[in-house]
Amino acid sequence: MRDLRELRTGLRAAVRGEVDFGTTARALTTMDASNYRRVPLGVVAPRDADDVAAALAVCRTYGVPVVPRGGGTSIAGQATGTGVVLDFTRHMNRLLSVDPETRTAVVQPGLVLDRLQEAAAPHGLRFGPDPSTHSRCTLGGMIGNNSCGSHSVAWGTTADSTRELSVVTLRGERLRLGQGWAGAPAGLRELVDGEPARLRTGFPELPRRISGYALDALLPENGADVARSFCGSEGTLGVLTEAVVRLVEAPRVRALAVLGYADEGAAAEAAAGLLPYRPLTVEGMARDLVPAAAAGLPRGDAWLFVETGGETEPEARARAEAIVRAADVVDALVVTDPAAQRALWRVREDASGTATRMPDGTEAWPGWEDCAVPPARLGPYLRDFRALLAAHGLRGTPYGHFGDGCIHVRIDFDLLTEAGIGRFRRFSEELAGLVVAHGGSLSGEHGDGQARAELLPRMYGEEMVALFERAKDVWDPDGLLNPGMLVRPAPLDAGLRFSVLPRRPVDVAFGYTGDGGDFSAAVRRCVGVAKCRTTAVSGPAVMCPSFRVTGEERHSTRGRARLLHEMLAGELVTDGWRSAEVRDALDLCLSCKGCRSDCPVGVDMATYKAEFLHHHYAGRRRPAAHYSMGWLPVWLRWVARTRTAPLLNALAAVRPLASVAKRLGGIAPERGIPEVAGEPFTRWWRRRRAGGGQGRGELVVLWPDTFTEHLSPSVGRAAVRVLEAAGLRVALPPTLRLRRPPVGDGSSALLNPVSVLRGRGRVCCGLTYVSTGQLDRARTVLRRTLDLMEPVLETSAPVVVLEPSCAAALRTDLPELLPEDPRARRLADRVLTFAETLRRHAPGWTPPRLDRPVAGQTHCHQHAVLGDTADRDLRTAAGLTGELSGGCCGLAGNFGFEKGHGEVSAACAEEQLLPAVRQAPDGTVVLADGFSCRTQLEQLAGVRGRHLAEVLAEALDAD
Repeated sequence: MRDLRELRTGLRAAVRGEVDFGTTARALTTMDASNYRRVPLGVVAPRDADDVAAALAVCRTYGVPVVPRGGGTSIAGQATGTGVVLDFTRHMNRLLSVDPETRTAVVQPGLVLDRLQEAAAPHGLRFGPDPSTHSRCTLGGMIGNNSCGSHSVAWGTTADSTRELSVVTLRGERLRLGQGWAGAPAGLRELVDGEPARLRTGFPELPRRISGYALDALLPENGADVARSFCGSEGTLGVLTEAVVRLVEAPRVRALAVLGYADEGAAAEAAAGLLPYRPLTVEGMARDLVPAAAAGLPRGDAWLFVETGGETEPEARARAEAIVRAADVVDALVVTDPAAQRALWRVREDASGTATRMPDGTEAWPGWEDCAVPPARLGPYLRDFRALLAAHGLRGTPYGHFGDGCIHVRIDFDLLTEAGIGRFRRFSEELAGLVVAHGGSLSGEHGDGQARAELLPRMYGEEMVALFERAKDVWDPDGLLNPGMLVRPAPLDAGLRFSVLPRRPVDVAFGYTGDGGDFSAAVRRCVGVAKCRTTAVSGPAVMCPSFRVTGEERHSTRGRARLLHEMLAGELVTDGWRSAEVRDALDLCLSCKGCRSDCPVGVDMATYKAEFLHHHYAGRRRPAAHYSMGWLPVWLRWVARTRTAPLLNALAAVRPLASVAKRLGGIAPERGIPEVAGEPFTRWWRRRRAGGGQGRGELVVLWPDTFTEHLSPSVGRAAVRVLEAAGLRVALPPTLRLRRPPVGDGSSALLNPVSVLRGRGRVCCGLTYVSTGQLDRARTVLRRTLDLMEPVLETSAPVVVLEPSCAAALRTDLPELLPEDPRARRLADRVLTFAETLRRHAPGWTPPRLDRPVAGQTHCHQHAVLGDTADRDLRTAAGLTGELSGGCCGLAGNFGFEKGHGEVSAACAEEQLLPAVRQAPDGTVVLADGFSCRTQLEQLAGVRGRHLAEVLAEALDAD
């Protein structure tokens, strides 16, 4: 402990960047995207090369290992370590220059690839390699792993795009690596000069040979390129501080040919034959990796994604069509529209997460993620690979860079039991032999790390591996740079990240039906691909708004999942559900549910947060906001019964009184208190029905959610107007338990005014209780709701829910909180949005034409849970043109109202929603179906957003 304190003190004295030996920082870096877990001593975020040199000097003094880390998306374990982790994403993340004349860029190691691509694009240039993690992987990590990506058939690996590297060795040497032995440490040239024959004959010839050290790049015929040789060294030789990289000319226009084949084998056999046409990509995947919701693929059970380029669209299309004519396919599709291409590419890129689950939901893991063989051998190799899987009783879903012979696959290893881990080792050893027999490389993209380094002698032989060890000693004689990787490796089955998790299911409130009721399995969903760390959102995506605001790993979905993992492990986070570290990381989770849909493996952090809060505050006093906003339905019903809304609104308008109320309620002082409606929606409904108003036609049940009932009754009134205009008969749920109707569909009971007038209990989705983790109360409310809804469930009537967050709660939270009650699933399946109701139950109805543009934001819960296809169709039919933005409004129910969240809430709104509304032309309809979204627009921009029902009702009344 004394040495640890001295190490921490020494680092803080020597380094200007952050030095963090706290539990949270360490927990966030125990894992990358691999199967492995190593607990570091601390994390240093250097500001510049001087900081790097200073940190290395201190670590060498104390004999502490050092691991450089970028985006943490490595799949072989090389971004984890037991010493000090250098985090380059915090400060050393800049693009220093772009030179269009020389087609080069100067970058720092923590720069995310997409930022380089954005800067190069105006010059018609790009960085060639582009892994599927391009939105969050860093250039330093790409150089460390010699990453490739889908365009490597055209532009090669990262080593092919590297000119010069600035490196600091553990002993403080600052080297500028390049060709002609530039920057070579003492002894490296002598090592190479002594082994020319071995270096000329010991490396397989194939485009994706990443395994081992690239010592052959140091041969004179290869330019004695020290920078190229350093690529793929996984932080084991020196620490990168700056790089000069080569850019390539980007095609002005691209076309994407998607070729459909009968099966994976046919696609693999065809891939090499397409290379003479000089495509930009030849990517392959089979049907078992395609989400059921994915659309637009041609017929077939396997596909090749073949991209071509040109100066004009006809030129690019002609090249793609030539490939289609040359290919023997079941079906094909050529796409030139950029948006359509992006949608298709997302299907392929998300495979890195989709592959972590088998079609039946079984977990699958990396470990043999990227073996590569000569492209002409891909078909036979895949057949042998499938046979080997079957022989071991394993399953996997291969996909990847078919044109380069590089296959990605996640396999359903059992990494939880001793027997399963033994099979993992035996399979790994046999697969290594199979890859070598086909002339391949154990790693074709992601590096060897811990996953494959132990098996390198099978590929290279003992003498070549001994040469690798000698090279490591030349660069790092102290052996402190990322030890256990590449040479002198840790066993491939040691330090598996699952070994620390509890073996018995944890007692939890939600059902976690997709994870067998096991909260540990739910947390294991996060494999670290880090799509949640994407800093710029395009299209309708939502995840992860708090990370994009703060840039801190602990505020990403992955960071929170890592903390929950460590909480369950109990080794680093030792106080379980009471953990302050986990609580603080979850505090800025907006519960937007964006991760539920945008995360490739379906992590649902909103649910995990509610679960954690439920346990964290069990038997303890909660934050004031949990009582003021968590119990909002109770307070608003009391206001309605006592008819004190005018008095409450008047008091809220008095600033001193409002300040006191907000302070007592844990509400952010900068927030205004929304007005409570003088006449709740159901009171209007009773008054209207007493006057004889009644629709005819098919029955639909309109859900009076808390927000529509008490805060935005105009939305409910508008929905009734539109639904009845569409020929539907509207009813409200009963407000007390009714006897079974003797005959008919039960609609007479639903429409009985006595039930509305006399009932005290009302239906509620429990949303506010769920979002504040008051799950016992939520279950009580939901059971009462199911009792009240029994007459509805005995009919065929759909349940129309106007508030997207309430609809999402009924569809997802209700059956997960009450999995033992069959009524929960029946009600969840009955829930429809406003637009879905019109599409399914009034298909012949034509809405009024408005012919106006729209602006606003798709509600995050609608994006994540409900879907917006019906809304898009309804807007189109009404002549409402334009796209709604993605992201999250930042208010997100109670989040934006809670004290301490105001700044983050506003920053989320400023990301997409507010700019979209400000830039909208005059006459634009601002749509916001969620009460939170409308409130955020009003309070931050002074703009009145409207529910789609309100817009259509106004048009009907104007006709």
